[in-house]
Amino acid sequence: MIQHKDHFHGSDLEKIEQVYGIKKEEITSFSANVNPLGISPRLRETLCAKIDCITSYPDRDYTALRRCIADYAGTDYKNIIVGNGSTELISLFIQIEHPKKAMVIGPTYSEYEREIALGGGTTLYYPLREEDGFVLDAQAFISQLKDDIDLLVLCNPNNPTSTSITGKSMRSILDACKQHGIYVMVDETYVEFADNMAEITSVPLANYYNNLIILRGTSKFFAAPGLRLGYAVTGNRDFIKTINTRKNPWTINSLAAIAGEIMFRDQEYIQKTKALIAAERRRMFALFDARDDFSVYAPSANFMLVKILRAGLSAQDLFDRAIRRGMMIRDCSTFPFLDDKFIRFCFMEPEQNDALAECILGEE
Repeated sequence: MIQHKDHFHGSDLEKIEQVYGIKKEEITSFSANVNPLGISPRLRETLCAKIDCITSYPDRDYTALRRCIADYAGTDYKNIIVGNGSTELISLFIQIEHPKKAMVIGPTYSEYEREIALGGGTTLYYPLREEDGFVLDAQAFISQLKDDIDLLVLCNPNNPTSTSITGKSMRSILDACKQHGIYVMVDETYVEFADNMAEITSVPLANYYNNLIILRGTSKFFAAPGLRLGYAVTGNRDFIKTINTRKNPWTINSLAAIAGEIMFRDQEYIQKTKALIAAERRRMFALFDARDDFSVYAPSANFMLVKILRAGLSAQDLFDRAIRRGMMIRDCSTFPFLDDKFIRFCFMEPEQNDALAECILGEE
C-alpha cells in the first residue's frame, strides 16, 4: 500500500484553527471543492416547512427520491441505489465485491485504497503521466489489464488532476474489463461541474454494461456535505438486489430524502452553478497558463491542479502564505505520484478567485 502523509483535508478547519490561530469562520476553503453558491435557495426556502416528516419513517424503498434522481441523471429509477453519502456506497460495493486485487488510476482520492485494504484486498496504481497532461491514454492503459484484477476504480473527472475520460474511451475500457472479468466503479462526484458532462458521464453506459456502477453525491455540486445523501447508478439489477439486502433499510433520514427531491429539481440553481464554474474555470486557467513559473493542466471539474516551477518555492510555502491570508488551498504532495511542487484549488466567486490568484502569483 502506498503510504500517505498527514495533511489538512478540506473539512479540517478546526485543525487549521488550532495550528494557525485563525478562526474557521474567517477561512475561505479552496480545498474542499464545494459549490461556492452554497445550498439551493429553493431548499433553504422550503425545507423548514417539511419538518413534520421526521415524525414518521421514510419510505423504505425511497421511491419518490429515486424517481427524482433518475429524472435528473437521465436513467431508469430502477437503476438507482441511494445511500448515506457516496462514501457508504463505496464501502458497501467493495464489501460485496470483495476484490482481492484492485486497480486504481493515480493520483486520486485515497478512500478507494483504504476501503479495499479494509476488505483484505490490495491496490495497484496505474500512474497518469504528467507529460500527457495527466489525461489517461486509454489504449496504453487497457494493455495493462489482467485476469487477476477484480476491480477497476476510476474517478471521472479525476481528483486532484481535474482531467476526464470520454465516453468513447470509457466504452473501450469497459469492453476490455468485460473480457477480463473486471468490475468497474466510476466515481462521478465532480461530473456535474464539467462543460462536457454529456460526453464524459457513464450513466448512459449502465444500460449496456452489467459490470459497471457509477457513484455520485450531493456534497460538492449541491454544497451539502452534511446532508450525507449519495446515490449509485447501475443496470445490474441482480447487484441492486444484493446491495439492498446488505445495507440498512433507512440509511437516509426523512429530511435528507425530501431535501434531495427539492435540490435535484432546482434548475435555476443548477444552471447558475454551471455558468459560474465554467466562466471562472476558463478565466483562472488562462491566468495561470500565461505564467512561466507555473504549469497548469486543463481542468474539467471545479478545481485545478497547478505545478510550481519557481525555484525555492514549495506547495507548503504557498499553503502557509494563503492560509495566513484566510485562504486554504491543498498541498498535493500527499497524493501518490505528486510531490511538493503541486497544489490544487477550487473555483469560488470571482472576487475570491482574484484574491487567491494575487496571493499565489505574487512574490513574497
